[in-house]
Amino acid sequence: MADQNDAPVLEISDLRLSYYTRMGEVPAVMDFSLTIAKGESVGLVGESGCGKSTVANGIMRYMGNNGGIVGGTIKFKGRDMAEMSEEEVRQLRGKDIAMIYQEPMASLNPSMTIGNQLMEVPIEHESISEQEAHDRVFEMLEAVHIPDPKRLMDSFPHQISGGQQQRVVIAMALLSKPALLLLDEPTTALDVTVEAGIVELIAELSREAGTSLLYISHNLGLMLEVCDRISVMYSGEVVEEGHIDSIFEWPKHPYTHGLFGCIPLPHADKNARPLVAIPGQLPLPHERPTGCYFGPRCGFFEAGRCDGNSIPITEVDTDDDPAHRVRCLRWNEIDHEAALPEADTRPPIEIGETVLEVADMKKYYEVSDNSLAAMISGATAKEVKANESISFRAAEGETVAIVGESGCGKSTFAKVLMGLEQATEGEVRLSGTDIGGIAVRERTPEQLASLQMVFQNPNDTLNPSLSVGAQIGRVIKRFGIESDPGKIQQRVFELLDTVKLPREFARRKPRQLSGGQKQRIGIARAFAGNPKTVIADEPISALDVSVAAAVTELLMDIQRENRTTLLFISHDLSAVRYLADRVVVMYLGQIMERGQTDEVFSPPYHPYTEALLSAVPIADPQVQKRRIVLEGNLPSPLDPPKGCPFSTRCPRRIGAICDDEVPPLQIAADRHVIACHISMDELREVEPVISLSKPETTAA
Repeated sequence: MADQNDAPVLEISDLRLSYYTRMGEVPAVMDFSLTIAKGESVGLVGESGCGKSTVANGIMRYMGNNGGIVGGTIKFKGRDMAEMSEEEVRQLRGKDIAMIYQEPMASLNPSMTIGNQLMEVPIEHESISEQEAHDRVFEMLEAVHIPDPKRLMDSFPHQISGGQQQRVVIAMALLSKPALLLLDEPTTALDVTVEAGIVELIAELSREAGTSLLYISHNLGLMLEVCDRISVMYSGEVVEEGHIDSIFEWPKHPYTHGLFGCIPLPHADKNARPLVAIPGQLPLPHERPTGCYFGPRCGFFEAGRCDGNSIPITEVDTDDDPAHRVRCLRWNEIDHEAALPEADTRPPIEIGETVLEVADMKKYYEVSDNSLAAMISGATAKEVKANESISFRAAEGETVAIVGESGCGKSTFAKVLMGLEQATEGEVRLSGTDIGGIAVRERTPEQLASLQMVFQNPNDTLNPSLSVGAQIGRVIKRFGIESDPGKIQQRVFELLDTVKLPREFARRKPRQLSGGQKQRIGIARAFAGNPKTVIADEPISALDVSVAAAVTELLMDIQRENRTTLLFISHDLSAVRYLADRVVVMYLGQIMERGQTDEVFSPPYHPYTEALLSAVPIADPQVQKRRIVLEGNLPSPLDPPKGCPFSTRCPRRIGAICDDEVPPLQIAADRHVIACHISMDELREVEPVISLSKPETTAA
């Protein structure tokens, strides 16, 4: 916690930031105030486009030639940054103020080794020798738990994993022990286990150096774990701010309530209490309404009052948090028990016959080994076991989640299903036909239509030169659903209705759509051929919580209507707990556990499942977790462990048997299977990871 006797490290008052375009001034941030004390951690949350990153860029003076401060002040340790010269600001960056970005490769030079890039920071800011800089970099890489720092310093950015890239960027930001660290979505693209380790690491290093933190994210669960205070932004303004406990337990602004209603909590039920997305969209800066900017999306809007003058931010009269403030005229009139509207309760989908059956499916890749040792021994190739003995079933109308860290084989399995790769061994039966060895170009139109995919990034799958209608219509015609142009157009309109987009969007190009709208188009195109099975590969991981809630409910509505089998690939166990009927947990190409969702999310757990559950941020202060942070990295598929693939990282490893012998499949319940050497009786004695009582911390 912060030492309140220290002077503020950052003090922002009535800040206004604008960009200048051909259309004139575009106000991006207005009336923004924030104070951060030494060692304090503050969060900025809100949907994409609300101004969070613009605030960070304003602090760093990274707004380009067409943007800048048009009002208010930003003071760093008492000095107004607007009065500093470019050289003074440049000296602050990297030394006193550092920033960690969402995409680490944007901060790393691909043509320089990691060591040279890191050494530049202390050499430039502190004028120390190369040897001193080298030694300090080595120590910092050890501090961020990088395995084999010496090898990594000689590596280029593309030669290390995404989690290691992010740790390198963190090391770079912390090398000079900055007084203020800005973190802009630093863990959004990372696995939950990597995220948990990095969050723990940042907290540990900031405590040691007394660094103040400004977290920028739309992940409310992460905010609850890492922040002392939180500011909720909407359309360039702070609409609510206060201590983290006060905001999470007694939110006052309807927008804050709306954000909480979009989050799948552990006790959420997709049928009894579906998620409720915030209606409408964030207004563009030049289209903001008068009065309350949230008014057009607010269920408590009062005409003639909420649409009058600009709404000031006022203090909430509470003894628990004197600093709690809200920008709403009606906050003390709203019935907060009813502030989260409930969607209609729906009966569970009736599960039908088995549609997809995977039996001992294996996918191996052969890669060349050009090392000197391989040449001497005569071995010039190695085998990568991307998938090893995958077996499970999926029925009509059922949602089966496939979870695990990056590199565990989820996407490889999806490629085999889609025909982009062929299985090495085993069977993949879709409606009774083995398609595992049939390449996509050899599949019949009926087989192609019956199995479709929704991708994580729709930008990679939408043709920028074709209209939305043309892209959906092409699928309808290609799969023989309709051939008459008029009927194809009508079917396109019906699909746009299904994904809740205006029919006029058929004429738009992808560049004219938001990220959430593009994802809806991807869903419409996937369902255009009336598929029996749809693979959804991380379809909501990069979306705002409100958009993610809307896309999640949309997928379930279409599944309910079409009785589609849904394979949901994800590393987000909160979404999996909400969506899935059954779960398959994968690690290093193998299934560690599979079973009904309720069974997988409560003891007995596989130790890897237990660690995954512990790593998921949960946006509910009533829910407590046992803390398990996995050490080390996923082993290389080129050299996997001989016995249990998880043995090198397992906090419950019981001895040499784990290293030397493949674990047996133990039956915990009907169709609930765990691959582990630990006895089932002992696994049943493990305490639940998620509970309502505060547990002791568990270190792995």
